[in-house]
This record gives sequence, structure tokens and C-alpha cells, in this order.
Amino acid sequence: MAISTVRRRQLGGELRKLRELMKVSADTVAEATGLSQPKINRIENARSAAKVEDVITLLDFYEVTDEKFRAGLIAITKDGSKRGWWLSYRDVISATAYDLIQLETEASTFKTYEPSFIPGLFQTADYARIVIERLGTRLHGTVEDQVQVRMARQSILTRPNPVQVWAVIHESALLSNATRPDIMVPQLDKLLTLSRYDNINLQVMPVGAAFHPGHAGPLALLGFPHRQDLDVVFLEGLLSSLWVEEPDDVELYRTKFVEITAEAMSRDDSLAFITEQRDKIK
Repeated sequence: MAISTVRRRQLGGELRKLRELMKVSADTVAEATGLSQPKINRIENARSAAKVEDVITLLDFYEVTDEKFRAGLIAITKDGSKRGWWLSYRDVISATAYDLIQLETEASTFKTYEPSFIPGLFQTADYARIVIERLGTRLHGTVEDQVQVRMARQSILTRPNPVQVWAVIHESALLSNATRPDIMVPQLDKLLTLSRYDNINLQVMPVGAAFHPGHAGPLALLGFPHRQDLDVVFLEGLLSSLWVEEPDDVELYRTKFVEITAEAMSRDDSLAFITEQRDKIK
């Protein structure tokens, strides 16, 4: 499978910066490394995935000795060649969903604010089904295909080295569908179960909270183990989504997420609230 579009852009941008710092042309690099000039341009402009050996060749030519920097770029190139479970769904996963799934799999941390729904990584199949049915304006494949994909994504929560998740969910998301206890009771039970995992921190944003950055909409901040400047933010909309990749912009979202958590209930109060809501509709 090809490296994700997001990672292609980041890798290509880093390699282009290195070439420009050396003040050499792509033709000069091609002549010195044996890589073709068109291939170098395609990698830099994110038009094709890079091979690990090509990235190593370029890093050597650019005299990159920072091991952490090298490891970060090589790791994202290697991750792009992994054959993940999503191959089975390649005909029903959109380009945006593909990027999200692959980056979730690479991520070491996942911080999210969700004002309207239970986050996808925490959804039961029945809850996911009703959300997808109501909001799936441009579905790839069937609703059941999408439900299966969403359930498969959740494997990152329980893998041997699980992603560390910090989720803030607005109170209104927990109160919706109160007339459907068959859906909401199992969903709230799942939240309570997940909250006991060491790698999951769950908070509830109360309706009466002061103004906070989360009023701008949902967000997901994905962090990676090698280099913080390769972290990204995902902003999902009904018809379109946006990846925030510039390090300064990502840092702004990182700061704003801290502000969001400060306005939310404590972990203990959040779990008590979820339990109370479940018991009301049980």
C-alpha cells in the first residue's frame, strides 16, 4: 500500500528543505545519487511514495547525521509500506479515511474533542450504524462496510503497545438518543469499560462550561513517537475534512486542547456523570 497523502507531503517537504539548504538542484542530486531527477521531483511534490532505500540515499547525500531526525523520516516511509487490515476494505475506504486509519495505526497518542457524537474509536456497532446512516452523505460501500471499518479501527486501543487516548466528549453527545436505551445503554457501558483502561483518559464537557476553543468544532490531534513536528490535526466536516500539518499550527491546537480539558469535568466526575446518565435511561 502507498504511504498516506499526509505523510507523502511531510516527507517530500522535509527532503526538499534539505536539498534547498545544500543549495543544489534536483539534477545535481540525481547525478550524485543515481536516483532519477523525475523520481526526486515526484517524492518532493508528494506525487509518489518513496522507497526506504531511496530516502536513506537522500539523507546520506544531504549529510543528515541527526539520528532522531533520520529515524523519523525512515519510520514514516516504512509505515507506508505495511500491509494493514484496511487492505480488505480498499474499495470502500475514501482517501481521507485511508489517511486517518493509517495515521491512527502509526500514532502513539490520540487527543480528541467531540461536541456532538461519541468518538468513532469508542462507538459500539449499533451506535456507529445509526450515525453512519444519518450522516453518511457520500458513502463508499454499504453502511455495514463502514461499520466494520469503524470497529476494526478500534484495535489500536487494545494492541500490545496501545495508543494513548485523551478524549473530551460534550455532555450533549451523552444525552442524545435517550429514547433509544437499546442503543445508548450499551454505548455508555462501553465508555465506562474503556475508561478503566490505563491508556484511556475520558472527560465530559458540561453544557454550562465557559467559552473554550472546542466551540470551533471537533478535532483530533495525532502524536507520533519519533518527532513532534510530524504530529498532525484532523478536522472532520460533513462534506469535507482538513489536515493541519504545519508544526506551528499543530502546536496551536495542542495548546487549545489543553484549554479544552481545563473546562471539562474531572475524570472521576465524568465517569460518575456517564454512570448516572446510563442508569437514568436503563
